[in-house]
Amino acid sequence: MTERFLIVGLGNPGREYERTRHNIGFRVVESLATKHGLSFSKKQAKALLAEGTIAERRVLLAKPQTYMNLSGQSVGPLVAYYNLPLTNVLIILDDLDIPLGTLRLRPSGSAGGQRGLKSILDQLGTQAVARLRFGIGRPPGRLEAAAYVLQPFSAEEQLLVAETVDRAVRAVETWLQFGIEIAMARYNGTAEDAARAANAAPNLPKTEPKSE
Repeated sequence: MTERFLIVGLGNPGREYERTRHNIGFRVVESLATKHGLSFSKKQAKALLAEGTIAERRVLLAKPQTYMNLSGQSVGPLVAYYNLPLTNVLIILDDLDIPLGTLRLRPSGSAGGQRGLKSILDQLGTQAVARLRFGIGRPPGRLEAAAYVLQPFSAEEQLLVAETVDRAVRAVETWLQFGIEIAMARYNGTAEDAARAANAAPNLPKTEPKSE
């Protein structure tokens, strides 16, 4: 268990941003930490860190405190300090172009307009970084995207958000335990998509990861 994995949730620091759409990355890593008895008790490289073991892997959970658009200033130094292979790095972020309730895990690709991810890819000098996109949907009417992402989820959305956070946590656990291909097969899409995928491929692993 010598390898270390870095899981970064993107968001903005400060109480005023805590429950906003743009902070869903923070919310996923916080839920992951809570589930496995970890706490964000360390500060390093402009980030709050939680250290421990998930799925028999040594993990660092990170919440950059740089504000979203400068996330690379935190992630780049963390990757360098811990000498991490990029295959051991996962970024969790919100995505306007994906409907709420939908997850999209990919091993690489462009930032797609998400400035936090763009900052990280620019800092690392590559697009070959795994990312888990959490759909937050498009703003209604003529509401500007910049204003929309800084709003909280509506009361009607809360149950779906909570269910999707739980699926995102399980997707990360699966990525740690079995790798990105199996995690993609199990969790990409909506909950209904994931259920159909599981029924179509019943031999996909279902092991609940251990925490220590």
